[in-house]
Amino acid sequence: MRLGAPVFTGHDDPEAYAQAHLKKGYRAAYCPNGLSLANPEAVTAFRDTFEKHDILFAEVGAWCNPTDADPVTAAKNIEFIAERLSLADELGAVCCVNIVGSACTDNWFGPAAANYTADFFDLAVQAARRVIDLAKPKRAKMSFEMVPYNFIDSPAEALRFVQAIERDAAGIHVDFTNCINSPRLYYHNTDSIRSQFELLGDRILSAHCKDIRLHNDEMSVVMAEVPIGFGNMDYVTLLKLGAKLPADTPFMLEHLPDEEAYDISAWSIRQFAKDAEVTFI
Repeated sequence: MRLGAPVFTGHDDPEAYAQAHLKKGYRAAYCPNGLSLANPEAVTAFRDTFEKHDILFAEVGAWCNPTDADPVTAAKNIEFIAERLSLADELGAVCCVNIVGSACTDNWFGPAAANYTADFFDLAVQAARRVIDLAKPKRAKMSFEMVPYNFIDSPAEALRFVQAIERDAAGIHVDFTNCINSPRLYYHNTDSIRSQFELLGDRILSAHCKDIRLHNDEMSVVMAEVPIGFGNMDYVTLLKLGAKLPADTPFMLEHLPDEEAYDISAWSIRQFAKDAEVTFI
């Protein structure tokens, strides 16, 4: 396993960006902010520098709605995602990551009844196929992660979706915390973690790592993301099973407010790795 997280310096300079990762002991990285195919020299420089330091680019984000209700907006977003997938391919990244979007009218990722319909599933499949067919990646995969607010809310649904896309460049990126959408799953997240590895196996390209805490002073269910070690996720089991994946599989910290929070989470996940008797590269 390779551990990675956002770093807070060097986004414009390949060597400085690499050194910022090495300083933290990270051997996997997110695509630097602002990098695009419009500057091919920079893409090459980042790729070559990170290869030299043996730091793997885990992902290029493409955070927008490919299933937007406005067909013009959806088409533009699909083109943008295809560009990001092409960037991932040129950069040597494992994958391009997005979600399948939403029919929600308040924001591009929010809950909507339509997100669980057969029509929305078909729309998402067509959008994913269009992205891959436009980009034609040779190495990088396109992945749509599991989230609570659309049909890809479990490993079984992720597998059903990627099989329906029928493209070799479609892959599965996992987010164990995003699947925790009820108190039952919260308290039995070990079973959820095991099911993801059992169902998805070596289809797993990479993973987002964070923790979740259930509020105990609300009558309605309220859960919040927290730094690793401050929630209820069974990271010992997660890392024991993660260590059975290919050694270069990136495990990426995310969604924390500042460098200190990432440092705390990085320390915690390394402690869990010791408890699990596994190591990060």
